[in-house]
Amino acid sequence: MKPLTLVVALISAFVFSANADTFKIDPVHSFVLFNVQHLGIANTYGRFTDISGTVVFDKDNPSKSSVELSVPVASLDTHNSIRDQSLRSPDFFDAKQFPTMTFKSTKVEGSGDTLTVSGDLTIHGVTKPMTVDFKKGGEGKGVFGEMRGGGETHFTIRRSDFGMNFQQGAIGDEVNIILSLEGIKK
Repeated sequence: MKPLTLVVALISAFVFSANADTFKIDPVHSFVLFNVQHLGIANTYGRFTDISGTVVFDKDNPSKSSVELSVPVASLDTHNSIRDQSLRSPDFFDAKQFPTMTFKSTKVEGSGDTLTVSGDLTIHGVTKPMTVDFKKGGEGKGVFGEMRGGGETHFTIRRSDFGMNFQQGAIGDEVNIILSLEGIKK
């Protein structure tokens, strides 16, 4: 359930001008979704309802691009308040001690529709390197004339890699994450 943290690195998919542009993540149009196996029977789904960050994207030289994302653990929502309280507790995310999940890119590569974004994902006070492929979406003007861009990535992390070992077996170790980002050009 550490989905959003992460991956979040993919925002480097914003491609607008010939030089580096800066985009602020639009939390209303960006999503961090996740699922994890429950009892080996079916997946349980959830999301984080808040995400913020900045993407600097250089269309001509993606290696000069960067991504920084932040997801408040308190924004976790599985459509069940009792489960949400459990996931925010010290058994899992320990939201009081580790209130935020973050991703900071260290490298952006590629061209065309897919970029490879590497960086450091921090969840539950543990930082791990990760690399994701980010599929760029479209670009265009919003309803107020602002320039927007975005894209999406799908990836899997192991919760045990971040020190979340409670109820291993009953709850799967692999957490599948979808990160869909939309940003507004500053």
